[in-house]
Amino acid sequence: MIKRITILVFCASMFFVLIIDACKSSKVSSLQKQHTIGLYIPKGWPKPTFDIFENNPVTEEGFQLGRKLFYDGILSRDGSTACATCHQQFAGFSSFDHNLSHGINNSLTTRNAPVLFNLAWMRELHWDGGINHIEVQPIAPITAENEMGETLENVLYKLRRDKVYVDLFSKTFGDTIINTQRVLKALAQFTGSIQSYNSKYDKVKNGEANFSASEQAGYEFFKSNCNTCHKEPLFTDNAFHNIGLPINNSLKDYGQMKITNKPEDSLKFKTPSLRNIALSQPYMHDGRFINFSKIIEHYNTLDIVNLKNIDPVLKAKKIIVTPSNRVDLIAFLHTLTDSAMTHDARFSSPINNSPVFIDKH
Repeated sequence: MIKRITILVFCASMFFVLIIDACKSSKVSSLQKQHTIGLYIPKGWPKPTFDIFENNPVTEEGFQLGRKLFYDGILSRDGSTACATCHQQFAGFSSFDHNLSHGINNSLTTRNAPVLFNLAWMRELHWDGGINHIEVQPIAPITAENEMGETLENVLYKLRRDKVYVDLFSKTFGDTIINTQRVLKALAQFTGSIQSYNSKYDKVKNGEANFSASEQAGYEFFKSNCNTCHKEPLFTDNAFHNIGLPINNSLKDYGQMKITNKPEDSLKFKTPSLRNIALSQPYMHDGRFINFSKIIEHYNTLDIVNLKNIDPVLKAKKIIVTPSNRVDLIAFLHTLTDSAMTHDARFSSPINNSPVFIDKH
């Protein structure tokens, strides 16, 4: 009798274990059904320095959550400012027509918003390289008083009270826990997926189009004079250079020296990508140049002899731009515009929370 009871107890125990395991498996299975998308590396491009999605694989659900967060003023103190306020899709995810970005209460930041694409190939972020990973980058603008002016604690409080977000976090991560790490991971899935690789320049390189005579001449001039810092195909070397810009006396921004405290890094700023440059004016870290011509004029009149700490590349070779060179170079720079990216519905503001799923290229 005792033996029979023992067997029954054992069988009952095993039944409950199987039920619990089945529940766990169901949850895992549900998460595994999410469509994981790897980073797309265009033909001829180098591999990224490190895998930004190694511990944060992109899923449809995570992408959609990050997309909603990116366009939502809920991340700011008064609800007026979203990531997309300063990173506008039509402007190559930069801040169009504003030399300095705007924050809450119409406050001004101290820099021009950089473009936001091909982030997987960037070792450091921001003009001074003060951020070294995509997942921590949003903390700076969210908490800055002249940007979004919010605290992470209050962001979480608001998200946890929003039924739509609770549902999205559950679909993305398997439960309703909303914490800072998950917010940052979702944002990184969206911003890290924004890629620009489909301009006329890219089509020419892939044998799908041809440069005009002026564009070709501009490309040759570019390769002879600009390609050292604006390396193809990313059109940036991701390094920091002093290009001879005088200090902005109102901002007192000394660039990378703010991070390293090294005098030799004074006025060094990160080389911006030239991709979509025709869309992202004004230019430089403080938006001091309103058009191409002003940039070209800067290099054409640069005093490479007397300027201290100017980059050795510029000091070694004076860039001379003739009127003809100017026309051709501008024609070439326009070939770097990626209209596919700037009109891609996947990266646009969600409408009625409708998803526009990403693909595997």
